[in-house]
Amino acid sequence: MSRRPLIAVPHWRAPTWERTKYYYDSLLAAGAEYVLVDSADLPAGAQGLLLTGGADVDPSLYGEKRRPGTDRPNKERDQHELGLLRRALERDLPVLCICRGHQLLNVALGGALLQDIQSDGHKWLADSASSWHEVTLDGPRSRLAAVYGPGRTLRVNSRHHQGVTPDRVAAPLGAVARSPDGFVEAVEATDRRWVMGVQWHPERPEMRPDAEPLFAAFVAACREP
Repeated sequence: MSRRPLIAVPHWRAPTWERTKYYYDSLLAAGAEYVLVDSADLPAGAQGLLLTGGADVDPSLYGEKRRPGTDRPNKERDQHELGLLRRALERDLPVLCICRGHQLLNVALGGALLQDIQSDGHKWLADSASSWHEVTLDGPRSRLAAVYGPGRTLRVNSRHHQGVTPDRVAAPLGAVARSPDGFVEAVEATDRRWVMGVQWHPERPEMRPDAEPLFAAFVAACREP
């Protein structure tokens, strides 16, 4: 049986709309172990990094002031996760970034965010249920296309009010999935072994079994020497 790689997960109290157990369960089901990280150091034995969802990224990190509708930033969390992300990139570890993590990855590499999406198609509903929409995969050679197939259209859940637009994508990233209204729903680092951000929430039970190949691909990348 293949060994179970150890994946680092920054440890933060989840907002009421998040369920951190879903992330942990998804990693375990895909054949990994995880370690929660409170310190500034990425554990020496970590073979991958998972960045989870949560509150809005501080707009000052991409040169903007906070606008109406943007959460009050958690600067401590931003700096902690940015530090771990940079260490993972330096070590060329596989990284999977989900929702807020997708946005933080883009900001960390020099991109920006649209602070509030005016339409309701991407936001979770009043009873905390997800919205749903399709995403179309770009790039036949992308890692995401390798998971699901080039040109595939996926139906994904959606629980965000900020987003990445094509003009805000960081230069080291490639856009590999888009929503019908033009938002960049997935990115990949073109100069790293396996670094991906997805705007949807593959960890949530409502995305099973469609999300299982994505976690399997991430864990397989972490298992490689």
